[in-house]
Amino acid sequence: MDTPPTPLTQLVSHFINRSRDNQPSEWTELWNHDKSYFWDRTGPSPALIDWIESQSEISQPHPNYRPIALIPDCGKGYDVIMLALHGFDAYGLEISQRAIQMAEVNAAAQFCEPSSYNFGSSKASRSIKYRGNVKFIQGDFFETGWEKQIATENFQGFDLIYDYAFLCALPPDLRKDWARRMRELISPVGVLACLEFPLYKDLRALGPPWGLKDVYWNILAEGGDGIMSENSIQDTRMLEGSFQRVAYFKPPRSYENGKGTDMFSVWKPKI
Repeated sequence: MDTPPTPLTQLVSHFINRSRDNQPSEWTELWNHDKSYFWDRTGPSPALIDWIESQSEISQPHPNYRPIALIPDCGKGYDVIMLALHGFDAYGLEISQRAIQMAEVNAAAQFCEPSSYNFGSSKASRSIKYRGNVKFIQGDFFETGWEKQIATENFQGFDLIYDYAFLCALPPDLRKDWARRMRELISPVGVLACLEFPLYKDLRALGPPWGLKDVYWNILAEGGDGIMSENSIQDTRMLEGSFQRVAYFKPPRSYENGKGTDMFSVWKPKI
């Protein structure tokens, strides 16, 4: 008897032979046909929660200033909402209007009665004095213009950008563009936090999700193209990335599908 296809194998099949230019419409099609269960994690990232709550300088915002965060490819908005409950003005970017609608419903429910999964501990939930705001924006990460919807005077970039399931969803030839766009969007003193997944998957295997072992380092620190194949070996001695890595560790908590292999990296832009 044939084994039924898993959500991940169905996801890979959906994108086989689809061009780079068709990526936005293909993801929109999956959202419109209620296929988000292919990738939905049903809650915010435990690794991001633990890291945020360990960073006193950004997890205890001042009432007169809230740090500004961005989650590109935010899905149903779990991480955006969690960051707002930790005091950030949090923005979620999505290509799909259907996803935006679902995220807004989720946000309304969580702001009325936050779920415990938004916090690492009950102590953390009691210690946060100020909530931030949530806004979901429909737009293409690689295009400009949607940033005009950031409701902050003299916007100089995001204080925090978080990547978990965005880079691994992109075709490998978009990785260099992803790094360039991240540098454009982040504040000169901001941080890019990445839950690196999947690191267990062979780089030659088809995605999404695409394997990312050593890819973040290559594109952010070395300035490479992130392709990481035998046919695109680069002499990175002549290259230099636009970010420096300031933290790298295995998170004590993560999603089950990457637990034990995920790594958490934190990057600051080179000035």
